[in-house]
Amino acid sequence: RKNKQENIIVQQIVNVAPDRSRKDVGTLKQSLERAESAQLPNRYKLYDLYHDVLSLDGHLSGLIGKRTKAVAGRALKFLDSKGGKVDAMDKFIGSTEFRDLVEELMNTIYWGATAIEFTIGGKFSFTSIDRRHLRPEKREIALSQYDTKGIPADTLPHVWMIGKPYNLGRLLKCSMYALYKRSGFGDFAQYVEIFGQPVRVVKYDAYDRRTQEELRKALDESGSSLVMMIPKQADFQMLDGKTSNGNGELQERLIKICNEEMSVAILGNTETTTSSSSSGYAQAEIHAEQQDDITADDMRYVLNLLNSDYFMGILASYGYPVEGGCFAWVEEKDLAKLKARLDIDLKVADRVPVGDDYWYETYGIPKPENYEELVRRKEEQRQAALEAMRKTDGKDGKEDEDDDKRKKLIDRITGFFAAPLAE
Repeated sequence: RKNKQENIIVQQIVNVAPDRSRKDVGTLKQSLERAESAQLPNRYKLYDLYHDVLSLDGHLSGLIGKRTKAVAGRALKFLDSKGGKVDAMDKFIGSTEFRDLVEELMNTIYWGATAIEFTIGGKFSFTSIDRRHLRPEKREIALSQYDTKGIPADTLPHVWMIGKPYNLGRLLKCSMYALYKRSGFGDFAQYVEIFGQPVRVVKYDAYDRRTQEELRKALDESGSSLVMMIPKQADFQMLDGKTSNGNGELQERLIKICNEEMSVAILGNTETTTSSSSSGYAQAEIHAEQQDDITADDMRYVLNLLNSDYFMGILASYGYPVEGGCFAWVEEKDLAKLKARLDIDLKVADRVPVGDDYWYETYGIPKPENYEELVRRKEEQRQAALEAMRKTDGKDGKEDEDDDKRKKLIDRITGFFAAPLAE
């Protein structure tokens, strides 16, 4: 029991609250230098910054949620060694724990590294190890986030460390824009606070102290709007910046540009999240296709991890029937793409034989259980119709003036009772 307990890493880690101190681009630079140190790399400051910007920036967290859900929301199935679906795995694949695992695998793309510790025995469950304790360069897990050395992850049988050694994740590309955006919001809020309400300017005689005190008392009791009291003898001029930024557009543009840059870094485009004044249907369609390509790449990435020997070994330790099998995505039909493909397929089918199975598989149509019987019956109906037309021609015994009409009718019947296409 004692040895088993000592192997649980998450119980030995010294947890420290996230750093919520003020952060700017200078903080990002220092954190990056520490993470990229050739001798003693440590990512805890950089990951503290990642956590800070991600937890407070609604646009950035929305982008990551959108990319993650595009994969985590897809249906998976498990196939045996012969390609047949294993129904016994459906409950596990549909569980909350499995979905959480897929989301954690996707988080590796944004953070650069992930370590998961699986619970020994019992029901499938896991705990994500605080990334500030990871040392991916040496594949170690530090018990304290300040330590430069740790326990080799490969010696821990139920710990799965994922990520390339020097990959710092997509959040690195977004952090600078998130910090500039935060600064822009601060300037915008200050602009609204100063110029969003009327400014009261009161002038008094510099030598009349009694009047000055009475005016101050009256203004304090009359509201919270900005007040300026200046002597009549003073020369006062207020430069409010309205000549170049009359409506706060400057700060708004900065925030918008930062959002767009983060959208490109996470989703590869801008139009699938926000629309610009110059965007149109064609541009939005191109951006949607670009995002589809990224989603397809993410699906391959997650599938490779799920089908890795390590994870298969973990599932086998829980008693799941995974030997010789693999995970696979359930193919989802895009109606718009299928419509365009159908036009091409129909033209190809006019020139070369196309097997019936192709139509069933491509367009997701269930194949009837009595398929062979239906094909045979359809062929019998077609042959009977053709035979009836031949008998009608034989009774006539001479060239019919409506021969062309009859040929057209035969063609129509043949087309209706079309012969089964070659398998």
